Parts: sequence; C-alpha cells; structure tokens
Amino acid sequence: MSASVIVCKGCCCGKIEKGHNEVPVDALKSAWEKSGLEEHVKLTISGCLGPCSMHNVSLLKTKNGNIWLGKLNSYEHYDALVEWGSNVAEYGIDAELPEILVPLQFERAEDAYSMAF
Repeated sequence: MSASVIVCKGCCCGKIEKGHNEVPVDALKSAWEKSGLEEHVKLTISGCLGPCSMHNVSLLKTKNGNIWLGKLNSYEHYDALVEWGSNVAEYGIDAELPEILVPLQFERAEDAYSMAF
C-alpha cells in the first residue's frame, strides 16, 4: 500500500463530553469497506496523534509526505477522507485533496523541524 489514512480517536478527538464532535468510526470503516479501499489505502483508527488543540485530527501519509488535518467537525469531512482514498486508489498518490479538506490542513512542528535537517 502506498497510502494510509490515520484517524485519531484518542484522548480528545471525538470526545463529545469534552465538547468535540464525534468521530464516526463505524461509518468510516463501513464506507472504506463498501468502496473497496482496503487493498489500496490503509485505514487506521489510532490513539492520540496530537496536537490536541486541533481536535479531531487525521493524518494522510504517502511516500510524498504527510498531510495533517485538524478540526474535522462534520460527516462531510470524513466523507472527504473516503473520497481522497478513492482518488488515490484510482489515480495514485498524487491525487488531490478534496476541496473541503484544504482549509483544515496544518503543519506539525515536528515535521517542519525534521524537514529542515
């Protein structure tokens, strides 16, 4: 597999009792299976990815690098993760990020630091 989607469901992400929106894990897994993406893009539901201030964080990984997304607050955002996975399966790792996810991108300080050296 040349791509992965890692969805945080850790200490803050998806915790309604902390004021964050739900992470629709079951719906996401079902959509992944229904779209036949398991063979092309690995989906992982993970513990805390940090940074917690961004809440509802996901990481898209390819050999081209990492795309960090934060504040995924609606089902449309998670549908767009499935869309990205489908695009990668069809067009490869250079598939563009769905427009709804573009403003949710952020840069992790650790990634910027490691790229500097």
